[in-house]
Amino acid sequence: MAHRTEPDPVDVALRVLLTEPSYAAQTLIVTARMLEMDAAQPMTALAREHALDIAIDAVLGRLPEAVNHESVKRVYHAMPPLAPSTTRGDYARRLRRAAEVLG
Repeated sequence: MAHRTEPDPVDVALRVLLTEPSYAAQTLIVTARMLEMDAAQPMTALAREHALDIAIDAVLGRLPEAVNHESVKRVYHAMPPLAPSTTRGDYARRLRRAAEVLG
């Protein structure tokens, strides 16, 4: 019997799923990137929602509705609260830490 030279597609898919950040974590990372574009600006709820809307569209926009919905719930649950006198850059760092926790 000949040995297979290409990996099993299921093994490849599992490896990708286990090594890439979850959709929720990816959404937090993209949100952080958006906020880092104006890192010195004050962090506001409106700025957070605007950056988050862009990230949700970019990361989750083409996924099935059930996956999109569950990922958005995880994102909102993981988002750090807004603190007074926080810059967008500071909040972006907090989002990246939250993304690491989500994995």
